[in-house]
Amino acid sequence: MHPSEFFALLPDMATFARVVEAGNFSEAARQLGSTPSTISRQIKRLEQALGMRLLERSTRSVRLTDAGAQVYRHCRDMLGAASGAVDVAGNLVSAPQGRVSLSAPISYARSVIHPLLPGFLRRWPEIDVQLMFVDREIDPLREDVDLVIRLTDTPPLGLAARQLGVARWLLCASPAYLAARGTPSAPQDLRHHECLFLGETVDDNRWTFRRGTETQSVEVKGRYIANDVSARLDAALHDIGIAALPDFAMADALRDGQLVQVLDDWTFEARAYMGPVWLLYPPNRFLPSKVRALIDYLASHLGT
Repeated sequence: MHPSEFFALLPDMATFARVVEAGNFSEAARQLGSTPSTISRQIKRLEQALGMRLLERSTRSVRLTDAGAQVYRHCRDMLGAASGAVDVAGNLVSAPQGRVSLSAPISYARSVIHPLLPGFLRRWPEIDVQLMFVDREIDPLREDVDLVIRLTDTPPLGLAARQLGVARWLLCASPAYLAARGTPSAPQDLRHHECLFLGETVDDNRWTFRRGTETQSVEVKGRYIANDVSARLDAALHDIGIAALPDFAMADALRDGQLVQVLDDWTFEARAYMGPVWLLYPPNRFLPSKVRALIDYLASHLGT
């Protein structure tokens, strides 16, 4: 391919990458300020120039072919390099600026990320932050989100990842509750206590504990059931019972003595919000300085 032909394809390659990330022609057109028919013509032109089919089309979505997946990776890297070039030029004349979007699981966003952001906004007055409280898994390669926080044992392939810590679950109660009802010394003692549990499935009140090679399960009961971490935390603070909560949600209350950890020689086996915490983002060689600033800030406060 002659260099002039290659350069002529660059806008179509950028459009192709946007279509893949948007998931369909209509959304890509909206983001680019174009029309679906124009976007479709650009993709057909690129496919003809490359001599291969890049997308399988349906009425509501598109799916990459095997060849399209390989071409997309190069187009994505090309856009990342272009973005980096613009960003480097911008850094020579101004501080990082613009909006950075970040998604995180609801409880983690509320308890950990939100309290850190006022300091970041003071540090970088030209950067705006959009924090998205979302429990579903978001793919930063397909959705218009710069950074994603996910709790998972292994970060997904195809994304850059930086570990922000590890989330564990603990059992806690208020000093007043323990003074009135006693402190459990073994998991089976919980059968005689008021316990605060999730209540979303029929076995959410079956708590499992591990200590070394030993495992114990106990069916707990309680007068208050809530599928929100903050609600169970507040109930524990009001002496209603023993709560199982992620450590990041109760850290301040434990430090201040408002809550006391119980059964600390046992590990509580939770079903969610547990394990390594990863900050995920597209593996571009050149990240915009506004994104890099937030990554470095979060890592400096939370990184392992």
